[in-house]
Amino acid sequence: MNQTTQKTPLPAREMFLLKMGEIVLKGLNRKSFEQRLMGNLQRRLHPFGKFRAYCRQSTIYVEPINDECDLDGAWEGLKQVFGISGLSRARSCPKDKDAFVEAAKSYLGDKLLAAKSFKVESKRSDKSFPMTSIQLSQYVGGLLAEAFPHIKVDVHNPELTVYLEVRDFAGYVHANPEPGAGGLPVGSGGKAVALLSGGLDSPVACYMMAKRGLSLDMIHFFSYPYTSEEAKQKVLDLAKIIAPYCGRMNVHVVPFTKIQEDLRRNCPEPYFTIAMRRYMMRIAQMVARDIDAHALVTGESLGQVASQTMDAMAVTENVCTMPVFRPVIGMDKEEIVRIARKIGTFETSILPYEDCCTVFTPRHPKTRPTVDELVEIEENYDYEALCREAVEGIEVVKIKP
Repeated sequence: MNQTTQKTPLPAREMFLLKMGEIVLKGLNRKSFEQRLMGNLQRRLHPFGKFRAYCRQSTIYVEPINDECDLDGAWEGLKQVFGISGLSRARSCPKDKDAFVEAAKSYLGDKLLAAKSFKVESKRSDKSFPMTSIQLSQYVGGLLAEAFPHIKVDVHNPELTVYLEVRDFAGYVHANPEPGAGGLPVGSGGKAVALLSGGLDSPVACYMMAKRGLSLDMIHFFSYPYTSEEAKQKVLDLAKIIAPYCGRMNVHVVPFTKIQEDLRRNCPEPYFTIAMRRYMMRIAQMVARDIDAHALVTGESLGQVASQTMDAMAVTENVCTMPVFRPVIGMDKEEIVRIARKIGTFETSILPYEDCCTVFTPRHPKTRPTVDELVEIEENYDYEALCREAVEGIEVVKIKP
């Protein structure tokens, strides 16, 4: 696939029109966002055959090169590409009023037969076209009403809308566009490391930050034998589920058993979870620096558990020098579940496998810790050496959409 501005459309096959979202609001750096989006589209389309794609007038045209392309697979894949606000399956035709009529009859005939009401909307980007948008809509709509006498014209609340577009390269006919993933192209906002557990919240947090243009690597803390291989596989499965949205990624699996056992020996029980979270943030930041990432992402939601009070999060973040993004911080569980169902992670997240955060859970956790309290506790162990040892033992698993 290439992104050249071709001026001759391929033979009349079904193709896609993709509408860019907030990219069109960018200023002098808009081109870099468009180039990032085109690269992401190229990778997403590659498994489904050979496509030609080009961008003009805030629209991306995706045309199959041959009949072997898997249009249905490509269509589903494109729905998960951030940066696209809407998608339409369309048919190209010559820029002629009667060609629009014939294209609408042949391409949308089944939809017109099934609908009870319709209207025609036209967009004339090519101002050299001799008819105005209203004139073209009236002409095509009148002939379609004659060809399909059972269907009523309803300009206010139609069951089917026939869209006509007069653009530089050709005319296009399509109906009922679908919403895209929205957001900004993955990678346009830089790179971050996300803490990925086996729960509901962290995959949703990854999805939300990818939607804002972040390229992500994941980090997972694995405490064998307190957590099982099945629990680890669950996390890798979650990474695979969100990969179509987040793109290619590495999952850094951190051996965390020694750290948790050391904490159990040396850390007062009420502070155990907070001290553990400080370890996680230190290690995640070390990984981020190694891969040239510049922020951390967590799935923390304010007040959801004892370690997610305002005071507790301030203490855990105190060990970081880079930004910590918490996209679900103000969401309740119902909102998080709704997104988890939408992106397909819900059923995997609720599988009953243990997580390292549930190992040695204190009976009465401290909800309002202070930094000074944790600094004093950490004098009892060499946390820097333990962090370095954990980072050296990381297993990296590559995930592709």
